[in-house]
Amino acid sequence: MELLSIIILGLLAARLYLYFKKPQSRRSFWHGSVLMDYFHNWRTGLRASLQNGRLTFGLIIMFLLTAIAGICFGEAVTYYGQGWLILYLLLFVLFLVPYVLSKLRRFISIINGSKEIAEGNIQNSIRDNGNDSLSELAGYINNMKAGYQSALEHQMKSERLKTELITNVSHDLKTPLTSIINYVDLLKKENHSEETSRAYIETLERKALRLKLLIEDLFDISKMASGTVDMDMEYVDVATLLTQAIAESNTHRGQASLEIRERIAKFPIHAYLDGNKMWRVFENLINNAQKYSLPGTRIYIYLDESDNQVTFKIQNTSAYEIDFAAEELFERFKRADESRQTEGSGLGLAIVKSIVELHGGQIKIEIHGDQFNVILLLPKKH
Repeated sequence: MELLSIIILGLLAARLYLYFKKPQSRRSFWHGSVLMDYFHNWRTGLRASLQNGRLTFGLIIMFLLTAIAGICFGEAVTYYGQGWLILYLLLFVLFLVPYVLSKLRRFISIINGSKEIAEGNIQNSIRDNGNDSLSELAGYINNMKAGYQSALEHQMKSERLKTELITNVSHDLKTPLTSIINYVDLLKKENHSEETSRAYIETLERKALRLKLLIEDLFDISKMASGTVDMDMEYVDVATLLTQAIAESNTHRGQASLEIRERIAKFPIHAYLDGNKMWRVFENLINNAQKYSLPGTRIYIYLDESDNQVTFKIQNTSAYEIDFAAEELFERFKRADESRQTEGSGLGLAIVKSIVELHGGQIKIEIHGDQFNVILLLPKKH
């Protein structure tokens, strides 16, 4: 009791010394004291122990067994001699120390593995075959590593697509612009017949319209990406809208050998949509199918509804081998025609995806061999 009193008085004296040493504006008797730190450790420790019951239960059992064994052997030493003390120490060394050392070894292994991952070796995995909190910790770190690796791969893919975007937009802008400059130069420098001049002017008009379309698509996709586009939402008969889009595409179809077969479940099919933008979605998808289909094949268009959504599907046989991820076709200026010989801005599917997402719908691409499918899921209600 005397020793305990001396310790308490010493702590109080030290606290008073530190209290008066600080400036008056920063003085706090209890804040930062040993007593407050002591109670803080108890409070935070109990809260943390409640978050992992298995670890807490194991520690409590270990402490209780150690304490009970110490008390029992202490009583035995008192009544039966020092031999029981030697037996207690022997059991302690044979069982408890190896158990603690095994936990320490696994903990150090996890620290070393985490250090390697933190230093950039993301291929390293922490191996732990246990079935306790240490093995859970190793699993969490491995999952973090997998998530980081996935994010890194996604970033590298984004950088690659960004580079391709710059290259492709430069190519697609430069091609019609170069043709316009060359034909204007030809018209200025030479005396041509009326028929030749008319052919040059028609070419100029076609290239200028392509350039205009590309710039308009760029403007539209940037507005949709920023969310500044206006939506004119109303209940629309999607079946009739699709039928009109198919009829319009048939009048302007370039490949006479392509045949469109529509399978519309019923009329009408109503949904709360922006009719003009959905017309553009159908137009872009049908034009893409016509542009990139194998000659002599058919294009199939399906439309159906359920209680909550409208399902649209367009299927065609691709004329080009798609040797990259289908999702990349949603990227701007990405084409199945890698040689970029076909007309188009390369923004069709990107615009379609933006419009569908503005409506709260979903779009996905499925590829089965040469069969290319685009599926839209559109909500029916606001």
